[in-house]
Amino acid sequence: MTEPARILVVGGGYVGMYTALRLQRQLRTELRAGTVEIVVVTPDPYMTYQPFLPEAAAGSISPRHVVVPLRRVLDRCRILIGEVGSIDHAKRTAFLSTLATEEEGTGGIELTYDELVLAPGSVSRTLPVPGLADHGIGFKTVEEAIGLRNHVIEQMDIASSTRDPAIRDAALTFVFVGGGYAGVEALGELEDMARYTARYYHNVKPEDLRWVLVEASDRILPEVGETMGKYAIRELRGRNIDVRLETRIESCEDRVAVLSDGTRLPTRTVVWTAGVKPAPVLAATDLPLNERGRLRCTAHLAVEGVEHAWAAGDAAAVPDIASGEPGKECAPNAQHAVRQAKVLAENIAASLAGRPLTEYAHAYVGSVASLGLHKGVAHVYGRKLKGYPAWLMHRAYHLSRVPTFNRKARVLAEWTLSGLFKREIVSLGSLEHPRAEFELAAAPPPDHGDKPSS
Repeated sequence: MTEPARILVVGGGYVGMYTALRLQRQLRTELRAGTVEIVVVTPDPYMTYQPFLPEAAAGSISPRHVVVPLRRVLDRCRILIGEVGSIDHAKRTAFLSTLATEEEGTGGIELTYDELVLAPGSVSRTLPVPGLADHGIGFKTVEEAIGLRNHVIEQMDIASSTRDPAIRDAALTFVFVGGGYAGVEALGELEDMARYTARYYHNVKPEDLRWVLVEASDRILPEVGETMGKYAIRELRGRNIDVRLETRIESCEDRVAVLSDGTRLPTRTVVWTAGVKPAPVLAATDLPLNERGRLRCTAHLAVEGVEHAWAAGDAAAVPDIASGEPGKECAPNAQHAVRQAKVLAENIAASLAGRPLTEYAHAYVGSVASLGLHKGVAHVYGRKLKGYPAWLMHRAYHLSRVPTFNRKARVLAEWTLSGLFKREIVSLGSLEHPRAEFELAAAPPPDHGDKPSS
């Protein structure tokens, strides 16, 4: 018997999951006959729907409902939990490590393939800011979102119980770096949550909390247009949020955020959302990259000048042929990623069957952003919305895009319940250290020396 044609999908995010999902539908007959195999290599056994991270951080959605279990959705695929360290496409070989290889101590394994789909997504783009690695908090994963929620509530606990005014001021100062979707939506939702939570503290008032948004450019939320971006700034400043434009953070050592305008902010919270960069695995391949480190791709979503290699999403530089502007590339956002995955899967199936390929073309329809509960901005199909209508559109759009009916129903149920009952204000920071209490109980008692005889 001949070996099945192996399609290797690197990454289980938007593009990885949606491509594998579409492929298992397109190649249903081949999978059943054993002539094709789909292998998905991903660090996590779930896909995170990142637009819901701010609401998860604010407690509007349970963390379990922000993620989609890959083994349930991709039931005809082989899922490997691990990371691809490098790829030799000339030999059709990927070198990867899994949880099992770490336990075995035998090093990584080699996995051969016939078709390669590179969809590793992106990682946070950090700068050499002193103290950032020690004190910064990211906002790309569900673990970071829930950790940030716990952290904010814990800072309010510290402020409530300390007698030192300097510690109190630092605990109640929250600095967010980056005025894109992630930074603005996370700040808006958490400020809403913390303001509500303050009512349960006898000595912490909403006006005691200081929120600062630091953005290097002269605008925030560029995706929603200049007018809506200016409205978002007015809305945030109207809530006593300090928005600093054309400002950079230069240091956050010793729990002090130093800004380029000379401001020094004692703070225990620096949230870094200042952009992303391609996943490191792209640099460990023999495939062509552009100046930004993304894979050079054709409009068919094939890697340029290479056969049997495909890419989409954050990892791919795909020509935006719908714009009509020569040299323009598709923006690395979820709107393109989900649609590219559909075309990518169809083109792989067509390539295996010897059929002609389809070019990816999608006219950008606009963007929506949340600024907290019942507040938002939107610029869709040329129409500009703000306030409650924009927030409602934001929720409706993302509810329609979150994968599986199961997740849609659960999220909708949680939104309904959160409208009927009060917010949850519980911090479960101890979940991050589940063995701490047992280790303390199991530790030998301290030796206090010989007790005096009676």
